[in-house]
Amino acid sequence: MNRVAKSGLFACALAAFAVQPALAQEAVATPVPERVYAGAPDAQSYGYTVLDIGIATPFSLPWGFDWDIFGLDVNFLYSDCNRMYGIEASGVANVARLEMYGLQAALGFNLANREAMGAMVSCFNMCNRTLYGLNVDVFGVNREVLGLSIDGIAAGTDGNFYGLEIAGVGSMIKEDMWGWQIALGANLARRVHGFQTAVLLNMTDDLRGAQLGVVNYAATCSAGFQVGIVNLIMDNDVPFIPIFNCYF
Repeated sequence: MNRVAKSGLFACALAAFAVQPALAQEAVATPVPERVYAGAPDAQSYGYTVLDIGIATPFSLPWGFDWDIFGLDVNFLYSDCNRMYGIEASGVANVARLEMYGLQAALGFNLANREAMGAMVSCFNMCNRTLYGLNVDVFGVNREVLGLSIDGIAAGTDGNFYGLEIAGVGSMIKEDMWGWQIALGANLARRVHGFQTAVLLNMTDDLRGAQLGVVNYAATCSAGFQVGIVNLIMDNDVPFIPIFNCYF
């Protein structure tokens, strides 16, 4: 019995060794399909239409997602298209999976997954590339802005901001701010080329302009001044000077 058992185990091992290369070859020959994300640069469209109307995409005419719209996209609840050239409006949310040129208006949420040129109006707006024009919302998150942004509570910009930013509570710009940044609470920007105005706090790594607020902070200041109760320019000979401080 021991000989029979050993012979059986040896035969099974030999068969597994022989089949393994074939299985490996089959695995290599069958690639895993690459996932295509919504809004990807190679997103495909069904075609284009000048009018999309309905309850909520895809329950609209024409039926389905992935349409390019050159005209009007109006749905009672939710509008969704690839490219938007015109007006996109709904009661809850709008999505342009690629670029948006025109107007997005909704009560809840607007998304432009590429560039947006025109105006975005809702409670929450997001542009994943560059927004050129007007942004009006309660909360806003954008990659880059060139224009006017009015945010009832707060705004965040992941890159540079060029223009006028007005926020109710606070505004944060991760890179350069060129223009004027205004908030009732606090303004934060990595580099300021222009003006920061806040009731409570203005903060930047590099100031090239002016800060007006109760507390003003600049790690460095190559050219500029501060007006407030607490003014700090950390690379100055005298870092803290109340009321008025400037680089000298």
